[in-house]
Amino acid sequence: MSKCGSLQKRIFDFIFSSFVILLLLPVYLIIAIIIKLTDKGPVFYKQRRVGCGGKEFEIIKFRSMYPDAERRLKEILDNDPKARREWETTFKLKNDPRVTPIGRFLRKTSLDELPQFFNVLKGDMSVVGPRPVVREELKKFYKDKAKYYLSVRPGVTGYWQVEGRSDIKDYGKRVDMDVWYVKNQSFLLDLKIILKTLWIMITGKGAY
Repeated sequence: MSKCGSLQKRIFDFIFSSFVILLLLPVYLIIAIIIKLTDKGPVFYKQRRVGCGGKEFEIIKFRSMYPDAERRLKEILDNDPKARREWETTFKLKNDPRVTPIGRFLRKTSLDELPQFFNVLKGDMSVVGPRPVVREELKKFYKDKAKYYLSVRPGVTGYWQVEGRSDIKDYGKRVDMDVWYVKNQSFLLDLKIILKTLWIMITGKGAY
């Protein structure tokens, strides 16, 4: 057992991610072309997230927002008190005007998450684990429970994503579900979460 999980889990992560990337390579290319043709902006979105042991890494996603998303967010939060409260509570906006039309489809199907399998290959993430968060979220919401988050690699998918996903408005409940996963993680639980994730990708339940 390493400080970030078992060797068996790391081996599974590497093999599974390699298989997904090779199998879906045509899908990666198609999505990249569509995003590039839509608004000429970058194909990928990168952001610093907190990993195992508190080490930060750069998470990779297919870009689902307009290139000037940060400016738009600032305008929204400055001028819309309701949106600001929603952002401060969940770090998400349900009807987010920053998201492009193709981005809404990518988010609904979770295809925007596919590049994270490269993060798994690098060892920054696992296939299954807590949702990767920014430093501010960790300090504001996890508090004394942060030790559980920091003891494992964050995941491409995870327990709260398949058991409630964005339908869960209470961030504290998300934290509790992450803690439950860390305390109860096993290969069979990971397999169950992966299968549920595939079903959610098909149905689009709870995504935005």
